[in-house]
Amino acid sequence: MLGDVLGIMQGGKSGGTLATVKIDMPSIWSDIERSLHNSQTASERSFRDDVVAGRVSSPFNSIRLFNGEKEDDVRVTLYRDSASWCPYCQKVWTMLEQKEVSYKVVKVNMRCYGSKPPEFLRLQPNGNIPVAVIDGTVYKQSNDIMFALEELFPDKVAMGLREKEAERGTQLLRLERELFRAWMYYLTGSRDPERYKAEFLAVFKKVNDELGVPESNTGFMLGDRVSIVDMMFAPFLERMIASMAYFKALNNLRSDEFKNVQRWFEAMESLPSYRLTKSDFYTHVWDLPPQLGGCVFEDEGELTKAIDGDVGWRLPLSADNGGAEKDWSWINEDKARREAVERLSYNHGAVAEFAARGAGKAGFPPVSAPLADPNANFDESAVNSVDAALGLACYKLLGKGDEKTAELEEAIAEVLAGGGVESFNASLAYLRDRVGVPRDMSLPAARWTRAVLNEIMITL
Repeated sequence: MLGDVLGIMQGGKSGGTLATVKIDMPSIWSDIERSLHNSQTASERSFRDDVVAGRVSSPFNSIRLFNGEKEDDVRVTLYRDSASWCPYCQKVWTMLEQKEVSYKVVKVNMRCYGSKPPEFLRLQPNGNIPVAVIDGTVYKQSNDIMFALEELFPDKVAMGLREKEAERGTQLLRLERELFRAWMYYLTGSRDPERYKAEFLAVFKKVNDELGVPESNTGFMLGDRVSIVDMMFAPFLERMIASMAYFKALNNLRSDEFKNVQRWFEAMESLPSYRLTKSDFYTHVWDLPPQLGGCVFEDEGELTKAIDGDVGWRLPLSADNGGAEKDWSWINEDKARREAVERLSYNHGAVAEFAARGAGKAGFPPVSAPLADPNANFDESAVNSVDAALGLACYKLLGKGDEKTAELEEAIAEVLAGGGVESFNASLAYLRDRVGVPRDMSLPAARWTRAVLNEIMITL
C-alpha cells in the first residue's frame, strides 16, 4: 500500500514476538474491522470495491469511469507516477477528472525510485512522464495531452480558451512560465539569493494582480469558470507555497497580502478534481529536491520544523499545523480518523513489513530520493510487534480507550522489555515519515496517522 518516500534507520536487536505473550492479533484485527465498519458511512464501506470498479475517484484507481460508461468505452490511458507527486502528471490527472473523461491508469516510477520498466520506455524512450495514449495515438508531453483532451472530447466539460479569452489566456500562460522560472532560480540558486527573492516576489505579485481582473470574478484565472489555464498553474503554485515556507521561511504567499491568490486557492479547493490530486507541504518539500537536483535553504527555522512534524505531529493536533499550513476544511476530524484506520488496517500485514524496513537493511542499488528505497529489506523479527502497534494505532484513531487498547499496550511493552526498542521505534518512524499525500491518504488523515504513531513511540 504505502510507497517509499528519509534514509533507512539501522535497527538494533529485536526482542520477543507477540506469540510469547499470547496476544491474538487475528481477533484484534477482526474487532478493528467491525468497529470501523460500524462507524463508516455507506460510501466509505464500499470504497475499495468502488475504486476497483472505477465508480469513485482515488489515487488508487487503475480505471475511472464517468457517467455510466463501461471499460470498453475508455479511450484514454494515462501513464503517471506511482508516487502521485509529479506536477506534470498532476495537471493532466486533474483535468481528466474535471472534464469527466473516463480513463485507465498505468503507474510508472519516477527516476529517483530507480529504472523505468522496459514496456514504458518503448512508448517513451526518454522516460519522461506523463504519457497518454488516446484513441491509439501516443502523446508524450503534458501540455500536448491537455490540448488533445480538449480537442478530442468536445462533448465533455469545456476547459479550453473561448475566442474572447484567447489573448488573456495566452498572456496568463506566459506569466505562468515566467513565475516558474523565477521560482526555480530562487529555490535552487545560491549565487544571489536577495535578487532571486525580489524577482520571484515581483512576478508572484503580478500573478496576484492578474487574478484580481475582473474584480467580480469567482476566483479562477479567467474569472467565472475553471479552465485549462488553472490546470497549468495549479501544480506549481501548490509547490511554491510549500517550498517557500520550508526552504525560505516565506509563509505569506497564502495570506491577505496576496488576497487574490488566496481566493484562487479557495476556488480550486472547492473542486473535487483538485482535492483529489492535492498534496501537503511535507510530501512536497521532501519530493522536490530529488526532482530538481537540490533546493537551497535560506532560513532553516520554525516553519521548517513545523512542516517536518516537530510540533504538528503531536496530539492534540494544532489548527493549521501551528500556522504553517492551512487545514483542509472539507474533511472533518471524524472522517479523517476513519480514513487513517482504513488505510492502516487494509492489508495491515504488508504495511507492517513495509514499516519493518526501518529496522532492516538498505537496498541496492541506492536511489536518489531520500525518503525512497524500494529495494530495502525488512527485519522479519520486528514485524509482529509493528503489526500490534498498527492495531494499537487503529484503536486510538477510533477513539477506543478500552480493555483491548490496554491489553495491546501491555503486550507490546512486554515484548520490548526483552529488547528491540530501537528496531520498533525505527520501524514506526520509517512508516510515519513515508506517509504520502495524496498517494496514501489525505492530509487530515496523514496528520492523525503521523501523530498517533509518534504517541505510541513516546509512550512505549
